[in-house]
Amino acid sequence: MQSFAYQTPASVADAVQAGAIDGAKYISGGQTLLQSMKLGLIAPDTVIDLKGVAALKGIRVENGAVVIGAGCTHAEVAASAEVQQAIPALADLAGNIGDRQVRNLGTLGGSLANNDPAACYPAAVLGLGATVHTDRRQLAAEDFFHGLYTTALEEGEVITAVSFPIPEKAAWQKFKQPASRFSLVGVFVSKGPSAVRVAVTGAGAGGVFRATELEGKLAGTWAASSLQGATVSADELNSDLHGSAAYRAALIPVLAARAVAAS
Repeated sequence: MQSFAYQTPASVADAVQAGAIDGAKYISGGQTLLQSMKLGLIAPDTVIDLKGVAALKGIRVENGAVVIGAGCTHAEVAASAEVQQAIPALADLAGNIGDRQVRNLGTLGGSLANNDPAACYPAAVLGLGATVHTDRRQLAAEDFFHGLYTTALEEGEVITAVSFPIPEKAAWQKFKQPASRFSLVGVFVSKGPSAVRVAVTGAGAGGVFRATELEGKLAGTWAASSLQGATVSADELNSDLHGSAAYRAALIPVLAARAVAAS
């Protein structure tokens, strides 16, 4: 592995200042950046470790939303009494990410900033209509994800927290690749005061997306039976050695129906 400078800021302001250095990269749980560095895919001059920033921790419920610090690990989200009570589907999602090591090291903010097309958290953010808070602004879920490994984050911008509105009903279903435990297809459904949302990860060639055709069917009646016979177009879906676009298209309504039944 190449040499690099290593910084451990104690505050968000210090982290942002350090991030302004050319060639600097933030690290949180290290589940993606370190692997990319080992493979020679990225070579930052400076690595800025966010684990010591206390302001990025903590989980609380306020104003009808669960607010989760970007530095919270998947294991912390899964074990949180606040999350389990307010949005049990989100706790379920976090508790089934990767393996035990990944859950104890990987963080919410790191997952979202990386925006892997098969990651689980993007489906929860989009499926709940969450708001991503950074050191300089607030981003609605629809405005945050821009495609494969691409987000609205600007250079040096730090995710500080995510606000998840508490839904009336919600559930998560994941058809995982057995070795990596990434989603071949993952579907997060929610019913809120103003909208029904169905978010899909692992299937879209451009990353996470909303299945609006399924949302329309569930808007009338929130029941698994509403999705009987529903189809999703395979156009713009992902094909790889694990499954074709048609295979993923067939899985989406099945998983959505299961999620609705479980909500």
